[in-house]
Amino acid sequence: MDGTWIVVGLAGGTMVLLGGAMSLVLGWANRAFHVPVDPRVEAVGAVLPGANCGGCGYVGCREFAEAVARGEAAVTLCTVGGASCAAQIAAVMGVEVGQSWPYRAVVHCAAASGQRLGRTPYVGVKSCASANLVAGYQGCAYGCLGLGDCVRACSFDAIHVVDGLARVDYTKCVGCRACAEVCPRKIITMVPFKSERMLVVACSNQDAGKDVKNVCRVGCIGCTACSKNSALIEMMGSIPSINYGKLDPNEEGDPFMLAVEKCPMEALLYVGRPSPADVEATKDEDLPERVLAEFESTVDKTEWRG
Repeated sequence: MDGTWIVVGLAGGTMVLLGGAMSLVLGWANRAFHVPVDPRVEAVGAVLPGANCGGCGYVGCREFAEAVARGEAAVTLCTVGGASCAAQIAAVMGVEVGQSWPYRAVVHCAAASGQRLGRTPYVGVKSCASANLVAGYQGCAYGCLGLGDCVRACSFDAIHVVDGLARVDYTKCVGCRACAEVCPRKIITMVPFKSERMLVVACSNQDAGKDVKNVCRVGCIGCTACSKNSALIEMMGSIPSINYGKLDPNEEGDPFMLAVEKCPMEALLYVGRPSPADVEATKDEDLPERVLAEFESTVDKTEWRG
C-alpha cells in the first residue's frame, strides 16, 4: 500500500509542477505576445447598431470600429446608424462631423411588366443572376429582371418586386448597399438623399431612341431635353446623369422643374419619402406612381352588330 501511495503522490506532484510550469509559460506568452487594443474600438463598437450589414464597406461592425480607431474610415460611413451614430462616433474620436447625407438605393428602371415589349416566358431558375445569362428573356437588355435577388439580399425588408419591377420602400431603406451589390445588371445605385425626395433617372438603356421604343414604353430615348433645361443634368452617352454633388438642398425653387416637364417619356422621377405637405395635399387621393396616357381609338367604343 505504501508503494501505491508513493506512486499516487509522485503523479499528483508531477501534475502540480506541470500545471505551475504551464501557468508560467502562458503568463509569459500573454505578456510577450500581447497586442494592445485601442479602447476607442470598444467605445465606437458600443454606439454602432450591430447590424453587420457591410454597408460601410467593412466586414461587420467590429472591423469598421477598428478602421475608425486607426483613422482609416470616416465616422459617417454607418448608413444604418445615420447622423446620430456618426455624431457619437465623432465624439469618441474627438473629431467634428462634416456635412453628410444618407445614401439610399435607387432602381434605374421604371418599366412594370405591362410596359415592357419583347418579353418571353422564362422557365429557368428564379434568380436574376441566372436569367441575366439567358439571351432574349426580355427585349430590354438593361432593365430590371424582376426575379427578386435584391429582395432576398436585403435584411431590412426595404425592397420588393411589384408587377415585375423592384421598388424601394424608403421608410425602411438604410442604404446598406446589399441590393446594389447583388443586382447582376447593376441598375441599382446609391444616391445621396439631400432631401426626403430626390430626382432620379429611371432608365438605364444606352441604346438609340428608336431601339428603346421597340422594347419599352417608358424608357429614356436620349432626346437631351432634360440636359438642355437643367445645369445639373448632363448626358452620359444616351442616358442623362444627375450631378448630385452640385445640388444645393438650400437653393430656392426646383432646379429640375423644366427638365421634368420637358421629358417626353417621364423617365425622370422623384423617389423617397413624401414631405408632410405632400401627404396633406394628397391624403384624400388615390394617386398612381406614374401617370400614363389612356390611349383609345374610336374603334374601341364601337358597338359591333351582325
